[in-house]
Amino acid sequence: MNLQVILGNFALILFVLMVLTGLVWCLDVFYLSKQRRKAADLALAEFDARQSKLAAEGIKSDAGGSRATIEAALLRQPTWVEYSGSFFPVIALVFCLRSFLYEPFKIPSSSMVPTLLVGDLILVNKFTYGIRLPIVNKRIIEVNDPQRGDVMVFKYPKDMSQDYIKRVIGVPGDKITYENKRLTVNGKEVQYTPLDDYLDDESTVYHKQLEENLTGVSHRILNDEPAPTLNLREVKDFPHKESCDYNEDGFTCVVPAGNYFMMGDNRDNSADSRYWGFVPNENIVGKAFLVWMNFSNPKRVGGIH
Repeated sequence: MNLQVILGNFALILFVLMVLTGLVWCLDVFYLSKQRRKAADLALAEFDARQSKLAAEGIKSDAGGSRATIEAALLRQPTWVEYSGSFFPVIALVFCLRSFLYEPFKIPSSSMVPTLLVGDLILVNKFTYGIRLPIVNKRIIEVNDPQRGDVMVFKYPKDMSQDYIKRVIGVPGDKITYENKRLTVNGKEVQYTPLDDYLDDESTVYHKQLEENLTGVSHRILNDEPAPTLNLREVKDFPHKESCDYNEDGFTCVVPAGNYFMMGDNRDNSADSRYWGFVPNENIVGKAFLVWMNFSNPKRVGGIH
């Protein structure tokens, strides 16, 4: 694991911080605090002995405040222990929430327009596809498998430090054909319904917009009519490439066991499984289900379909 992967793995950084602060917290609870208490008791015993001697000699001493000051000073945690103890429960809570329940992401590109826009802040459900061990991302408890039409976040197979988001088009065993910008799944043509053209606010360009019914899951997609169905020069080598047959009009792929075929809704402006291959099960991060904010467009709040 190189430095770039480590720095790009926020979960790993959180885990290391949680372990370090947790060790300091445990050290303080089970050892350092007892040592401070022992030192304080010894100092207070000596202080009380001096006060008793002064009283026996008839010397008055108003040392109540001094005794409390001595005790507080000796019991006070060192700064590094105090900060570690304060941060540990917060870091542990954030780590558990992000690892097992929900994780926030920000959409960086237009590959999922019109479903997701650049700048959308989304929440991803981490347990829908099973409980996974943090860092290694190994599934230990099975819950559900990804289904066609799900919007899924995953680790980019070519660079595990990057998180990608696309729509599940094919599950293990599916035969996916894409020709003339139309999908066929297991021999059945996907149904398309024309919609009003979509205006891209960034480029002020209209795109052809369709409703795609992917085996019962309806969602909007965009097509850039002048663009080719497939740019063969951009197709890379990838595992199980022998399961795919490419030509000028498109391709046909049989999804291998334990893998998924992903495509962006902005079909002609998305680098996806057509070009870099299948997504292994161990790369899955979770299912995107909510847009909770977009600072450029505050009205964009709601579920993801």
